[in-house]
Amino acid sequence: MDPLEGTNLVAKGTAGAIAVMAVAPEGHLLHAPDMYMEKIVAGAAGVGVIHLDAPIEDNLKALAAKTHRDVSDLTVVLLDRERHEETIRRIRAAGARVKLITDGDVSPAVAACLPGSGVDMLVGSGGAPEGVIAAAAVKSLGGVMEARLIPEDDTQLDRLHSMGVRDAHHILTVDDLVKGDDAIYVATGITTGDLLKGVTYAPGICTTHSVVMRSRSGTIRYITAVHRIAEKS
Repeated sequence: MDPLEGTNLVAKGTAGAIAVMAVAPEGHLLHAPDMYMEKIVAGAAGVGVIHLDAPIEDNLKALAAKTHRDVSDLTVVLLDRERHEETIRRIRAAGARVKLITDGDVSPAVAACLPGSGVDMLVGSGGAPEGVIAAAAVKSLGGVMEARLIPEDDTQLDRLHSMGVRDAHHILTVDDLVKGDDAIYVATGITTGDLLKGVTYAPGICTTHSVVMRSRSGTIRYITAVHRIAEKS
C-alpha cells in the first residue's frame, strides 16, 4: 500500500499524485525491500517482445514492429533523474518520444498498458515496493513487466538473500512480483493526472475518482464518489 504516491506532487500542487494499493492472497505479493528496482513495462503487445536486458533501441524496434508503427510513433516514460540521462539520449536518438516525470512511476506503468493513454513503455529504475503495486495492474491489463532489484550496499544485498533471492541479477517477471491469477489494483486520484482526476471540493462535499482492476476477470472499474464531509467526520 502507498497511501500517497507523489508526496512532492501534492506539496507543489502538480499533477499525478495518487493513493494506491495492491491486494492478493497472503504470500502472493513479493515483499519487496525498500530499494531501487530496474523496470520495463509495456502493454499486451509487448509480451514476448521486450526484454529488460535488451538494448533500448531493440526494444523500441520490436514494439514498433509488433504494433505496426514506426519507432517515432512511440512514447517512453521515465523518471527525470540523472541516472537515466544516457537512456533518455538513446531513446531520442532512436527517434522515439520521451515523457519525463518528476515523481511516482506507478501510474505511468499502468498507462503503458492502456491503449490510448499516450504512453507505450516505461523504463528505468524506481522504488521496488511501487514496482510490486504496479505489477498488480500490469497483470490485470495483460501487459508485460520485467524487473530487477538493485541493492546498493551489503545490507540491502543481505536483505535479498534473506528473501531467498540468491542472484541479485535475476530478472523478475510479473508472475514473480504477483503470483497467482487473483490480484486487485486500486487507486484514487489526489491531484489530477493522465488517468484519474484529483479530489475536488465544493461546500460540504468532496468528489473522488478511483479505478479498480482485477486480474482474474480483467475487469476495469472507474468509480466516482461524492463524500459528505460532515458525515465523514
